[in-house]
Amino acid sequence: MAGNSDPLTPRAKLAVTAGKAVAAASRAAGRGSGSVIGGRVALKLDPDLLRRLAQNLDVTLVSATNGKTTTTRLIAEALRAAGPVVSNALGANMPAGITSALAGGSDARYGVIEVDEKYLAGVARDTEPKCIALLNLSRDQLDRAAETRMLAENWREGLAGSKAVIVANCDDPLVVWAASSSPNVIWVAAGQMWKDDAWSCPSCGGVMQRPGDDWFCGECGFRRPTPSWALSGDHVLDPHGSAWPIHLQLPGRANKANAASSAAVAAVFGVPPQVALERMYQVQAVAGRYDVVQFEGRDLRLLLAKNPAGWLETFSLIDPPPTPVILSVNARSADGTDTSWLWDVDYTRLSGHPICVIGDRRLDLAVRLEVANQQFQVCENLDQAVQLCPPGRIEVIANYTAFQDLRRRVGN
Repeated sequence: MAGNSDPLTPRAKLAVTAGKAVAAASRAAGRGSGSVIGGRVALKLDPDLLRRLAQNLDVTLVSATNGKTTTTRLIAEALRAAGPVVSNALGANMPAGITSALAGGSDARYGVIEVDEKYLAGVARDTEPKCIALLNLSRDQLDRAAETRMLAENWREGLAGSKAVIVANCDDPLVVWAASSSPNVIWVAAGQMWKDDAWSCPSCGGVMQRPGDDWFCGECGFRRPTPSWALSGDHVLDPHGSAWPIHLQLPGRANKANAASSAAVAAVFGVPPQVALERMYQVQAVAGRYDVVQFEGRDLRLLLAKNPAGWLETFSLIDPPPTPVILSVNARSADGTDTSWLWDVDYTRLSGHPICVIGDRRLDLAVRLEVANQQFQVCENLDQAVQLCPPGRIEVIANYTAFQDLRRRVGN
């Protein structure tokens, strides 16, 4: 439980001060928030700093392929009903960025931390979380993250015997397998739109049977656990069977699923669903995602989609045709340099939309759209693409670094 005693040694205080100074210098030089470089410097000076910063906090970790940043924001808003919160709200989700975020929250009672899937086990070891939310696992950054079952195994081994309450999506077989090594799991039926990474049993390799919303392995008997929380339309069902309305400013089914998981996490800390869900309404945009910005006389809605599962969810929430769509794809190191995932996305869902294609890998995307029989134009940059669209709303969908480029260009 959080207390008021100062856990920081003189060395740790020096590391925090130095990290903040470096971060400030990085910001002044126009190189971003500085949180990652500041955290790296601080951890060099005190390798134990993350553990020290976390020991006076009730920590929640959030990990997933999609929805980490948004869910982290929703949980942080909900827990503010119970006390001050520190969070890595801008999405710097590896140990250096996490350390930097926690160093800025000296009066906090709760830490709500988004963690990159690859680093979850290590960060859980250092922060001794009270709660861990596991939302989904699907293919992403294939050159860096390896395949999904290896990540699930890494989670399963890293979380085995964890004292944390695990809040896990029972509709994702990989997440269920990863969480099943933990003694204390709360299952949430949050849904799973993208199923192509879970057709074989993670436990034995057998073929998954998927009748309706259920799933099970016909060979070893591994099956979907019974949820105690569930997303049902526009409501969250709690363990007592009460239905609580979800009112979000964020669009789409995926964000309702994030809200359901967030309500289950908030309840672990004694925040009732009604209070948690009301507070989530405050969240309008998350690090620029879902923002509508005025640019060149048009209304651009900025949408982030980094992998096949994310693109599928994003296509489900764009305005109907003939709303124009601009697609931007890069393949820099932060995105993963392997663009083969483009072939797993069903671009026929964009039929009827005028499409413009930009980004470093616009020609890769153009070939994919050609095969999907879509009408599109390849453009040099955002300005040219916007000029080709009529006044009014434009849906702009981009992967990670392409999204950052867009935000800089539109001054968001």
